[in-house]
Amino acid sequence: MKALVILSGGQDSTTCLFWALRQYGAGNVYALGFDYNQRHKAELTFAKNICDAHNVPFTVLSLPIIQELSNNALTNPNMAVDTDKPENSPPNTLVEGRNILFLTYAAIFAKSKGIRVLVAGVSESDYSGYPDCRDMFVKACNISLNLGMDYPFIVETPLMWRDKAQVWQLADELGVLEVIRTQTLTCYNGIIGDGCGNCPACDLRQKGYKEYLTCYRTKE
Repeated sequence: MKALVILSGGQDSTTCLFWALRQYGAGNVYALGFDYNQRHKAELTFAKNICDAHNVPFTVLSLPIIQELSNNALTNPNMAVDTDKPENSPPNTLVEGRNILFLTYAAIFAKSKGIRVLVAGVSESDYSGYPDCRDMFVKACNISLNLGMDYPFIVETPLMWRDKAQVWQLADELGVLEVIRTQTLTCYNGIIGDGCGNCPACDLRQKGYKEYLTCYRTKE
């Protein structure tokens, strides 16, 4: 069976790429990225580098319309990224409807290539207030895609119930911990690896890494 990974070039989706390679085998995995004028779009370059190194076909689709539909800190260069999550509301890095669009376009792309499995690196454990990272949303979207396209898609979410420490643990189990740590871009300010250390994405990533080293690796 063939699988299509929605790949941003960040920690989560890249971990999912290696999970898919183990699950479905080399030659059966494809990757799809999206350019929506995100402030950290350099992530797509690093995604391509990893795909090239592991012989995974990588396609990038341009979706600039997202920038026009949603005012947020990831697509508006004049808006500063929230350093703390606002009370009772999602952070200003929420790109409304992003995963709905990503899954829809990924499904269209996948069906054209006879691919049934879509792999997304979303997580409800560390979803940061993003409603389209929840398990209920993904399951509902899976049903909608199957009905709307009359095609038996399977949406896999290997990280759904893993916090960041457990995502690092999975990367280690897959033998790619250092690849994920040094060659992926999660930082909203576009700095590869450990990132800027100040934005919310870096904070979550670094806390998870430290927790993994102290709470999981020490038990092995």
